[in-house]
Amino acid sequence: MRSYQPDLTPPWKKSAPAPEVPAETDLVVEEAVTGFCGAVVRCEKTAEGPTVTLEDRFGKHRVFPMAPRGFLLEGRVVTLVRPSAGGPVRPTRTASGSVAVPGARARVARAGRIYVEGRHDAELVERVWGDDLRIEGVVVEYLEGIDDLPAIVREFAPAPDARLGVLVDHLVPGSKESRIAARVSDGNVLVVGHPYIDVWEAVKPASVGIAGWPVVPRGQDWKTGVCRALGWPENTGAAWQRILSSVRSYRDLQPELLGRVEELIDFVTLPD
Repeated sequence: MRSYQPDLTPPWKKSAPAPEVPAETDLVVEEAVTGFCGAVVRCEKTAEGPTVTLEDRFGKHRVFPMAPRGFLLEGRVVTLVRPSAGGPVRPTRTASGSVAVPGARARVARAGRIYVEGRHDAELVERVWGDDLRIEGVVVEYLEGIDDLPAIVREFAPAPDARLGVLVDHLVPGSKESRIAARVSDGNVLVVGHPYIDVWEAVKPASVGIAGWPVVPRGQDWKTGVCRALGWPENTGAAWQRILSSVRSYRDLQPELLGRVEELIDFVTLPD
């Protein structure tokens, strides 16, 4: 009698085994069926089998079974497995969500620059995008407001090999900021902005531990009004350090700021 193996699938129809990748926190993968892309938040053991929770850049969470060949890592099919307990953990992503490059040396600074309105804006950009900016050789400088933006642009003398990106607070239709930005028409300059009165508001309230950013009556200093409404000491420097310390990654920022900073980095690093 002829004996048969239990699996009668022809070899050419069998899927090649996918590499197993530990689902470490912050690893960014794409779920193969739905296309949902996000960073690993946690792994859990359930009665149906292990699951992984992913968080996309807008803060949305979805739970997926850790099925064989169920995910894509940088375009490659992989099988996610639970990370070993107690093993060394090395960050796989920067605070901005980019792929981490351990040991990478900072690039010599480009001629191009990114200008932001104030020191707080610059510190927030550094906290989240600092690793990316050093690898790309992009320097961020802060201005004391943008009232003289056209003159600042002329002094910078933008060129195809020295592009200028500008991040503006409260860039909404009809605002003073939008009228100033409209006066800049150089093709080597990109002016973008977020809708918030101040960059403080670009930090998600939940990350700071508050229910929401208070509405400050017109005519009051906004930052002082925020401190007063939240019951914080009226020391805006100390308040900012409290806010900044709550930001650990891009997940603590509103998408309206995330997209604009990424847009500026792409613009100033375009090939000549």
